Amino acid sequence: MIDIYQALFLALVQGLTEFLPVSSSAHLVIPSLVMGWTDQGLAFDVAVHVGTLIAVLFYYREDLMRMADGWLRSLRGGGACDDSRLVWYLGLATVPAGVVGLLAGNFIEANLRTLPVIATTTLLFGVLLGLADRRSTATGVGRPLGLTIAILIGCAQVLALVPGVSRSGVTMTAALLLGMNRQSSARFSFLLSIPIIASAGLLKTWELAGGSAVVDWVSLGLGVIVSGLAAYFCIAIFLRLLNKVGFMPFVYYRIVLAAILYALWLV
Repeated sequence: MIDIYQALFLALVQGLTEFLPVSSSAHLVIPSLVMGWTDQGLAFDVAVHVGTLIAVLFYYREDLMRMADGWLRSLRGGGACDDSRLVWYLGLATVPAGVVGLLAGNFIEANLRTLPVIATTTLLFGVLLGLADRRSTATGVGRPLGLTIAILIGCAQVLALVPGVSRSGVTMTAALLLGMNRQSSARFSFLLSIPIIASAGLLKTWELAGGSAVVDWVSLGLGVIVSGLAAYFCIAIFLRLLNKVGFMPFVYYRIVLAAILYALWLV
């Protein structure tokens, strides 16, 4: 069973790093190495996924209700609108990562979840985010989201299956490189997290249902609450500050984090 303080810390880290472009796996590997913590277990993984999913659903609740209404009206012959098209964009953009995750997820988990891989991807995709952010400030308003851009961002999301890449980081990077502005890139990335987090949570729940492990409901409840609150405030603050500070603070942070990971690997 997971220690209560370990549960609080890991839930906080997961909630903060799920949506920031800094890689949750890069942060979660450090306490396991430095403090010798064992794996938190499948049930706790499900709990923190549920927490972060609730956070993004609640933050975008009005957008999601409007999108659902537009999509349902379009299915009834009411014609397409921006909200109904966005639903299709999100669904199609989720397919590449879903397919690759099902086909290669176990291989990636078994072979690529290593310190040198996480350190390298943290560094490389941090630098790439910086280059994309510099380009975005030069292009100004940005291109509107369309089907081709959505699918290309979805293809980029496949790279996030490799630990250290960061799902939010790589999708925002792709959106910026494709000409979208910072706010639009972040919004689409956060909305795109909903089907992928929900799918991952359902898959883990299915695996959990087939096991016989004892469930620590207190730790799971704390995991949901702490990760959810952390994720919600993280999204709100990030979007509020994004146009002021850009992505460069996260780029510098990833470079420092990569240096720490390399140092842990070499020690």
